[in-house]
Amino acid sequence: MQMVSASKLSQTEQRAKNYQIYAQKVRDIVVHLAASQVLNGVSLGSSSKSENPDNISTSSLLVKRPVQKRAYLVITSDRGLVGSYNSTILKNIMSVIADSEDPDKYCLIAIGGMGADFFKTRNMNVSYEYRGVSDIPTFKEVAEIVKMIVSMYDAGVFDELYVCYNHFINSLSSAFRVEKMLPITDLDTSEVDEKIDYIADPSPEEALTAILPQYAESLIYGAIIDAKTSEHASSTTAMKSASDNADDLISKLSIRYNRARQSKITTEITEIVGGAAALE
Repeated sequence: MQMVSASKLSQTEQRAKNYQIYAQKVRDIVVHLAASQVLNGVSLGSSSKSENPDNISTSSLLVKRPVQKRAYLVITSDRGLVGSYNSTILKNIMSVIADSEDPDKYCLIAIGGMGADFFKTRNMNVSYEYRGVSDIPTFKEVAEIVKMIVSMYDAGVFDELYVCYNHFINSLSSAFRVEKMLPITDLDTSEVDEKIDYIADPSPEEALTAILPQYAESLIYGAIIDAKTSEHASSTTAMKSASDNADDLISKLSIRYNRARQSKITTEITEIVGGAAALE
C-alpha cells in the first residue's frame, strides 16, 4: 500500500505542476485585463448568459455583493488510511466556523465522503456533496463539480466561496489553507510590469464571458488536485509508518519466538541428559 500511494503521489504531483502552468497563464490574462481597465469597462448590469454555454453570468463573478451567506468548500478523502489528513482538515474548519459564523449564515460543500459524513452526523448544512473523485483527478472529471459550484454562486445560493483544504508542501508536510475563490476581487495589478491596451472582438463582455469562468474553474480545480496530492503524501507517510511498525512487531515477536524455542530445546536437552545420567 505504501508503494501504491507513492506511485499515486508521484503522478498527482506531476499533474499539479503541469496544471500550474495553465492556471498561471489564465491568471496572467485576467490580471492584465484588470490592469488595463478592461474589467472596469464591462457593463455589470448586463449578463452574457446567452453567449455562455455554462449559463454563468460574467458580472456575478466580478461583483462583490452584500454577504448574507458564505460557502465553505471542504476537500477531504473518501476513505481512511491517510493518517491525520482528514482530522486536520475537519478540526480546522470547525474552528473557522465556530470563531466566525452564525449557523444560518454559512453552508458547506463537501468534496469527499469523510467530510460529508462528518458534517451530516452533526446535522450541519451541507448544500452539495460529491464522492468518488478519482485518485488522479482530471479536469474533465472535476469540471462538472466546478460548474455546479460556480452555478450555485451565480444563482445566489451563497455570496462568497472559500475553499478549505490541505496544501501540499512536500512529501512529509502540508498546511491547512482557507482561500477565497469567489467573487474574483483579489487581483493584484501590481504584478503587471507594463499595461497593455486590448482590442476586444467582438466585445469585452463576450471575451470575459469565456475567460472568467475558466479562471474560476482553474482556481477550484487547482485546489482539488493540490488536496489530492497532499492526501497521497499523507497516505504514503501513514503506510510507511504502518510498515515500519509491522517490521518492528515482527522483529520483537521473532526474538520472543526464538527465545521460547531455545528455552524449550534447552529444557528437552536437560531432560535427556538427566534421564541418561539416571540410567547410569
